[in-house]
Amino acid sequence: MSDSVSPDNSDLALSAPERVSVSKRRWLLVALLLLVSSTQFGCVHRRMTIRSIPSGALVKVDGEEIGYTPASVDFTYYGTREITLTKDGYETQTVMQKVKTPWYQVMPLDLVSDNLLPFEVTNRHEFTYQLQPKVVVPTEELLNRGNLLRSETQIGQ
Repeated sequence: MSDSVSPDNSDLALSAPERVSVSKRRWLLVALLLLVSSTQFGCVHRRMTIRSIPSGALVKVDGEEIGYTPASVDFTYYGTREITLTKDGYETQTVMQKVKTPWYQVMPLDLVSDNLLPFEVTNRHEFTYQLQPKVVVPTEELLNRGNLLRSETQIGQ
């Protein structure tokens, strides 16, 4: 057997008071790590605001109503969203809107921004849409078109 102390048994080479001190430091370090890990660090808050011109349109994001413009909603994942705007007197507008991923949310940087930053990062996206007035076709013009289509189908037979 060798007289040298192996690295695994380094605590045995210490005197009893020194071992207690090392043990206390280890427990203190573990407690500190638990405290730090339990607090909220590095959270990314993602929020999308949708506006329309004119305002007051009902907004649906991915089929879920979120309110009337201007409307804001929190989200978790980036990607393409289906946004539908509806307002009386205006054409319903459906848009496939890409929500771009910021540079600090790209792998592996997202590990740091989501977990290790000592402050919250707010990522806001704003989208504005111009609504088109609904075209109201006069009744007489609709009747004329209907009669024209009827006569074209009768001639075709």
